[in-house]
This record gives sequence, structure tokens and C-alpha cells, in this order.
Amino acid sequence: MKREGIHAFIDELRRRKVYRAAVAYAIVSWLIIQVVATVFPILALPAWSLRAIVVSVLIGFPLVLVFAWAYELGPGGFHKTADAAEDSKRPSGLVRSRRNVIALILVGAAISSVCGYFLLARSSTSPLDKSIAVLPFDNFSDDKANEHFADGIHDDVLTSLARIEDLKVISRTSVMQYRAKAHNIRAIAEELGVSTVLEGSVRRSGNRVRLVVQLIDALHDRHIWAQEYDRDLTDVFAIQSALAQEIASQLKAKLSPDEVSRIKERPTTNGEAYKLYLQAHAMYSRAEETLDTLQRAEQLYEKATQLDPAFALAFARLAHIESWIYYLFDPTPERLTRARNSANEAMRLQPDAPESHLAAGYVAYYGDRDYDRALRDFEIARRDLPNDSSVFIAIASIERRQGKWKQSIADYEKAASLSPGDPIVIENLGLTYQAVRDFPAAAKAFDRAVALVPNSFEAKSLRANLEIEWKGDLSMMKNLLASLPPDFESFGMVALARFNVCFFERRFDEALNVLWRSPLENLHGQTSTPLPKSFLAAQVYRLIPDREKAQAEYEHALSIAQRALEESPQDSARHALVGLIYAGLGRKDDAIREGNRALQLLPESKDALDAPVLVLAMARIYAITGEYEKAIDLLQHSLQTPAGLTINEIRLDPTWDVLREHPRFKALML
Repeated sequence: MKREGIHAFIDELRRRKVYRAAVAYAIVSWLIIQVVATVFPILALPAWSLRAIVVSVLIGFPLVLVFAWAYELGPGGFHKTADAAEDSKRPSGLVRSRRNVIALILVGAAISSVCGYFLLARSSTSPLDKSIAVLPFDNFSDDKANEHFADGIHDDVLTSLARIEDLKVISRTSVMQYRAKAHNIRAIAEELGVSTVLEGSVRRSGNRVRLVVQLIDALHDRHIWAQEYDRDLTDVFAIQSALAQEIASQLKAKLSPDEVSRIKERPTTNGEAYKLYLQAHAMYSRAEETLDTLQRAEQLYEKATQLDPAFALAFARLAHIESWIYYLFDPTPERLTRARNSANEAMRLQPDAPESHLAAGYVAYYGDRDYDRALRDFEIARRDLPNDSSVFIAIASIERRQGKWKQSIADYEKAASLSPGDPIVIENLGLTYQAVRDFPAAAKAFDRAVALVPNSFEAKSLRANLEIEWKGDLSMMKNLLASLPPDFESFGMVALARFNVCFFERRFDEALNVLWRSPLENLHGQTSTPLPKSFLAAQVYRLIPDREKAQAEYEHALSIAQRALEESPQDSARHALVGLIYAGLGRKDDAIREGNRALQLLPESKDALDAPVLVLAMARIYAITGEYEKAIDLLQHSLQTPAGLTINEIRLDPTWDVLREHPRFKALML
């Protein structure tokens, strides 16, 4: 376009009032973008919705320019703009007009592109501005034994941030995988679904603590803020409080007065008690949950409470760990009393603290199986710890026991969003999908868990067991077991898996060899009840049949099971095991009595997750004692119940061979 042509084009823009239209559109567009950028994040609308608005506004700009060129607003509304006088007299006017329109479109598109470069960058980050992952703090102390201290500071910072409802905070479990690794901040942010990352270091020398942190905009790889804190050990809580409030300020997260008050709370004024507490918490959080590890952490918590009898948080953690030991390893009245006393003390000292309600909830859940009371306490904890994934896990665990399967899945999904790197959360999500027989969703969850912990036998075995239940396919489990060293064991789970494969394939001699090779007396089954090897061997001898050996193994198993029952007479699963042993010994009335006692202690109306296992135990008792009709009734019920059997499991299990010629059983298998 020649210079005179450019001047003519500009004059024509003025005459057609295109400038006015461009300015008016820009002002209105700016107002629209400001409104949606403010409102959409508050409404939790997805990021693409804001970007869609911005893109629509930008596309509209060149179109408005063309419209303003072609039409003008008059008294009667819009009408076509008259051509310039000189153009109307020239044959080339039409060609020039088309060139002007094309130029106008190109100019408008160029302006939109430049604006889009800045606006879309802004709109892509705003919905994630309040999400953060706090990476494990490096221990720069001369004494490497202080690593648990750095972990404790890191955990307490996370706990403070978890109290802020306006933030999304990734759990400790999910960020610990990045400990002592070279940090690719952008990759970490993408894996965890956050926009910001906090990293830092802790140096402790005597009673002085130095904490250096930096907050990073992970999406644009830029530092937002950095700070160094150098205080006495007694001021460590002030550091954590200041840090949490500064992060909230930098991310423009709203803090209520109650949240500020809770963040500023000091759990203890005793430095030695706090160090023991940090050591216990680091041990409990990082190590495998063996009984020995749990008991050592328990002792450290107890010492912390002895040094500071007003340390409510230590009492709350102690109650949690004691409740877990009771549920998993030691369901004795003495253990439950200790857990209850610790929870009561935490509640007495700080009745409004969410951790106190968590402690009370765990005692009600694991100890008393009072799910309604536990859920009330967990809901109070959720209100004050809105970003704590463990709270959502606890609530989801209870909901599935109450038969609230959809709510349970939703809360497990929420927990997974806050702790995307925690395989335990993902495994429990998969187990819940499996219970309601949504096998594709369960497979996806278990595959996620295996990707997180590729060396975990438990994660892989859950996926392989799903294939058995879903398709009756043993090949995945057999391949998994074949990949393990012959002497590999994992809390008795490997031996039981090897036994089950042989048992399902009727390779009874090999099943017995698996048992005799295992150095363990008890294997790990579906419940916390010890599963004696002698009981499993007796099951095999009964089917061979070898009545003499079956009798001997059943009697040996009975002595073990009765001792366990005497330790915990209210444990329903222990009654069920004794009932199964009585059935094998031919003590029909005793077997049915114990099986019914198990169902009375834990009916399906009380527990929709564990009780179906007891129903199947009762069905086995009926099948072994010749009550075939009753056994089939319970199998039919189980097939229609969440967390019950599938057709494929019944087809594989030799226990049901005595029923296979029964007409009702045949109809059931169709």
C-alpha cells in the first residue's frame, strides 16, 4: 500500500468512525475479562471456561472493526456506510475497498494476537493460583540425626496450610517422594496438579533454627517470594505461623479470623517434648507400618506427653496410633482403653482442636465401630482441616461401611486430589470401586497405584486379584508370583497368594508345600484375625481327602484360634474362624453357633464392607456341615451384595465343589 493509500485508508477509518468502535469494544471487553477473572475462580469454574471467554473476545475484535467499517449507527438504527465521493466516481474504488477491508482484518487480528499473548497467560494461571505443594525441607544441620526435625517442621507447615480453606494443599505423603532429588519444579507441579511450589531448608544448631524458603510460580518458572527465618528453637511455632500467613498472602487466599487464630496456636512450650513429638511423627509417617515401628513411635509420643502433660496434639497422635495398633495387630480391651484415655485427654485439653476430634473419631471407628459417632467427629475435623487428605480418607472409609458407596467414592476421589502420590489412597479408591463391581474403574485405580509404587507386591496383588474376581483369570497373579524370588515375603501375603493359586487349580500337594516352606505361623488374610497355616492345611487335607491329617491340623489351628479369641472375645472375625474350624472337626452345632455369633457382633446393617466376609464364612460353615440349602441362600445373597463374591470366585473355589451337582447351585451359576 503506497503512502497516499495509507493516508486515504486512515482518513476512511476516521470517516467511518472505526476508531470509536474499536475503543468502545476494547473498554467493554476489558470490563468483561476483569469480571470473569474475578468471579470464575470463586465459583470454581474450570480453567478452560475463562480462556474461552478471552478467546471469544479477541476473535470478536477484528469482526467488530469490519462491521464498523461497513455500517454506521443513525437515527433509524444501523445502515450501510456510504462510500467516499472519490471512490464512487472511480472504477477502481471497489478493488480498493476490498483491499481496505482485508487490511482492516489483518490489523485487527494482529492487535488481538498481541493482547492474547498477555491475557491468555494470565487466564491460564488464575484458577490454580491458590494451589501449592510444599516439598520436603532439606536438612542442612551438621548433625544428620536432625533430619526428623526438618521433617517435623515441614509437616507442621503443611498442617498449618491445611487449615486454610481457600487453599489447595497437597498432602505430605505425596510430596515425600521428591525428598533429596533434583527438582524439576514444572514437572512436579504438573504431576501434583498445582501452580506453586514451596521449597526450603532447615538448619538447626543448638537452640537456634534457620529456615530458608522460596515460593515458586511453577507454571512460569519464576520466584514469587523468598524469606529467611533465624530464631530460637522456642520460636519455631512463630516461624511456622508467619510462613503460613505469608504464603496465604502471596497466593491471595482469604484467611478467616478463626483460621488465623488456629495457625498461631502453640502446641507446646516444652522444646524437648516437641523434639520427641517430631521424631515420633516422622517415624510413623515414613516407615512401614510394622508392629515394632508403631510401638516405637507410640513410646516417643508417650514420653512427649510425660514431659508436657498439656501437649494435646501429642495425646491426639498417641490416640490415633494406639487405635490403629488395636485395629491392625492387637484388638485387646487393654489396648482400646489406652487409646480411649489418650483421646479423652486430648479432648479435655483442647476440645475445639480438629486433631482432638480426629483422635476421638479414630477410637470410635477402629475401636468401638460406632460409625455415626466417628463420622460426627471427622466432620468437625474436616471443617477445620479442609485440606487434610487423611480426614477425607477417614470419612470415605466410614461411608463405605455404612453402605454409602457413592459418597465414599467421591470422598476418596477428593482425598486422591489432595494426595495424588499416595498409593494407599489410590488402592482404597480401587477397592471401593471393586466392592460395587465397577471393575474398569477399579483396574484404572490399581494401575495408578502400581505406577506410584512399582516394587510393591501389595499394589500388584490387588490388581491381580481384581482379574480373578472380574474375569476368573489367574494368569496375572501367577506371572506376578513367578517374578518374585522364592524366599520373598510380605507380611504373609505372598505365601497366601501362592497357596490360593494352587488351591484354586486343585494342585493340593503344591498348596501344602507352599505352607510348609513359609517360616510364618500365621498368614495375612482378609481380616486382621491371624490365619494359622494349620487351618489352611486342614482345608486341603479335608478335600484330598485325608481325614486323619485334617483332624490333626484342625485341632492345632483350634488351639491358636481359641487363644486369639480369648484375647479379643468381641472380635467377630475370630468367632468366624473358630466356627470354620469346628465345622472341619465335625462339631456342627458349635460351628453354626460361632458363625452366627460373628454375624450378631457385626451384621451387614452395621458394616457393609467387613460383614459380607462373615456372611461367606457362614456359607462355608453350612457347606462343610451339609446345610446345602442354607449355604446356597447365602451365596445367592452374596452375589447380589456389594463387597460380596462374584460368579468367577465361586467357580474357582474348591470349597463349593460339594454343591456343584445341586440344582439350585447349577441355576445360580448360569
